Amino acid sequence: MWDKFLHFRQNIHLGHSEADNQHAQWLLEIGAGSTMDDSEMIQVSQSMVCANLNALINRIYLGIGNTRPQDDQYFLDCIILCPRNDEMHDINEAILQQFNPNAEVHMLRSVDSVSEEDGMHHAYPVEFPQQLNAGGLPSALLCLKVGSPVILLRNLDSGEGLCNGIRMMVLNMRRMVL
Repeated sequence: MWDKFLHFRQNIHLGHSEADNQHAQWLLEIGAGSTMDDSEMIQVSQSMVCANLNALINRIYLGIGNTRPQDDQYFLDCIILCPRNDEMHDINEAILQQFNPNAEVHMLRSVDSVSEEDGMHHAYPVEFPQQLNAGGLPSALLCLKVGSPVILLRNLDSGEGLCNGIRMMVLNMRRMVL
């Protein structure tokens, strides 16, 4: 049975250059805590420092203002990770402003309601769930442009490849359909 499995020895996304090896070693040293100075600060190379959010966006997404929506590979290899939803919202908003500047921004709101079956319909106003900003929950407001990348959050049709976590691109928008 085990002869039917592939055995990978290295991540195919990792390079083999000396710079890649040095960066990997530096990350291991950070994890081990051996790169901290007396003030428990980590020394970061000046080439890794960005002055502000726009500088970070322009470094990660080169030429984002010139990108055509048809370029489906543009967002494939680049991503900015955020530890908190509020930071993610600010970064997404800044990226959306720069991306495809002539395109219209579509604001899509969630449809929330409170069940009135148990007589508790006055306990929580409809606005309450829209104000929640918890990890694992999508935002109540989604702003998109044609050409924006999106990630599918549910398995819609696994036979057709529409599975949780797949990246897609918005090609068109209508009133209730992306």
